[in-house]
Amino acid sequence: MKTLRPGPFFDALADRGTRTRVRLSRPLDIAHDGRTAYGVEDIAHLVARAAGWLAGLGVARGDRVAVIKPNHWDYVLLACAAARIGAVPALISGGLPPGTLRLLLERLDATALVTTSDTLAAARAAGSDLTALARRTLTLDAPAPGAVPLDDVRGHRAPAPRHPSDRDPLAIMHTSGTTGVPKLVVHTTDSLVHRIVAAEARRWPLVASRRDDTVAQATSYAHGRGLAWTLSVFWLAPREVVLLDSFEPRTAEPVLRAHRPTVLEATPSAYVRWQPLAAAPDNPFGHVRLYLNTFDAVHPPTVRAFLAATRRRLPLWVQVWGQSETGPLTFRCFTRGSVRALGERHPTTRDLGRPVPGRTRLRVVDPATLRPVPPGRPGLVLARTGALCAGYVGEQERLLAKSADGWFATGDLGVASRSGRLRLLDREVDAVPGGSCVEIEDVLHDRLPDVVEAVVLGRANGVPLPVLVTRDGTLARDTWRRAVADLPPLGDPVLLPLHRLPLTATGKVRRQELRDRLLDGASPYGTGQWT
Repeated sequence: MKTLRPGPFFDALADRGTRTRVRLSRPLDIAHDGRTAYGVEDIAHLVARAAGWLAGLGVARGDRVAVIKPNHWDYVLLACAAARIGAVPALISGGLPPGTLRLLLERLDATALVTTSDTLAAARAAGSDLTALARRTLTLDAPAPGAVPLDDVRGHRAPAPRHPSDRDPLAIMHTSGTTGVPKLVVHTTDSLVHRIVAAEARRWPLVASRRDDTVAQATSYAHGRGLAWTLSVFWLAPREVVLLDSFEPRTAEPVLRAHRPTVLEATPSAYVRWQPLAAAPDNPFGHVRLYLNTFDAVHPPTVRAFLAATRRRLPLWVQVWGQSETGPLTFRCFTRGSVRALGERHPTTRDLGRPVPGRTRLRVVDPATLRPVPPGRPGLVLARTGALCAGYVGEQERLLAKSADGWFATGDLGVASRSGRLRLLDREVDAVPGGSCVEIEDVLHDRLPDVVEAVVLGRANGVPLPVLVTRDGTLARDTWRRAVADLPPLGDPVLLPLHRLPLTATGKVRRQELRDRLLDGASPYGTGQWT
């Protein structure tokens, strides 16, 4: 199990002769050699050098190291470098607003901040001096006021790898922040490595990568999934790993064509952005045997499009539902047949399947009394898992308020079937009486092929407001009327261009920000108590 710890991980892979090749969509920000291809031994050396930089910066065992930079896989490598010297990496997306970055750094009280001069300049232009919020700041690209340039710490040797105890903090990552300021989630070796990574780093039939696979990932590497995925996938030693830093189709397409994946994991928003690519006759997904998505339920037409894009006879799509605090909670497999029905009001991808066997338990309760409700009745979803995080940085009381008797309130509303399947309704704060915003969004995507993003905002007084992004920025009124004829009452749709939709680093819509902008502060129907 020690070989799965992030600090010595790539050293252990190199020692056992792992021959996986790494392919990158662009050069790493921590490597100034312009390379986009590496072997495992090269990555091990890069992690060791980065650990030396941190040691040269004065980082010691137990110190918190914040990382804020443009999205790329070197978030994960910097996390491994910090863990290698016994420090605690805190990965924070550089795409967050400067005010949010300032607040998270204030909570973190980090010994060191690893960032870029551009990130510091953007925050400074918005009135935030991030260098004042850590004792030392290291810039990876160029000198910046108040920061140590990388050249000043190059060549420092890292101490021998150090391991925290299983229950000490191992890494900190933040939640998506769709309903407000993200929470800083603390995971230990026990919760992250022993519970999450160890379960995924096994050769499960059909759903695990094989030695002849080309495995690709597109995600926000600041989130915990990037670290857990790296440890589990590289342990299984596929032939090739392809890492994409951007969801932009024009960036991703040439990389996916040059290194055609057989296994592909991406956020739902990345899949949506790539859907036009999947429709092309010579698309880059023709070899994929296994698709995976995390972070959110994905819309049915997206699953349908990618399963149709591959030339494999029996491709599989695995949808995993979980949270930063808990890791995976449920999974469900889709085939071409299971998503064949078009435009109907049925659960499809909102049917999240069953809890991970032997690892998680779910319970649906009345939000007011926390007493279990019968199957078929909606309620607040509670989870019980050994992978539960150790806390929230600066908000420990918040975790305590969401936990009782070993159960954790996910903040989601759902319905459990008699057989134990879970159907997702909404986040509690986003709820609508007697219905489901997520269901309406699924149906709109299914019935309106030109819709890129559909968001339904519930409110305490008044009908829900649909917000749509379409491919050409238009929507015919008759087309809209036909699409919503059998749906609950909705307001007139608001059309927005994609660049005006506030998104998290994983491509989720920041609903609270959109609500504030379009609903003039109208109260949601839900309480928000469990966010």
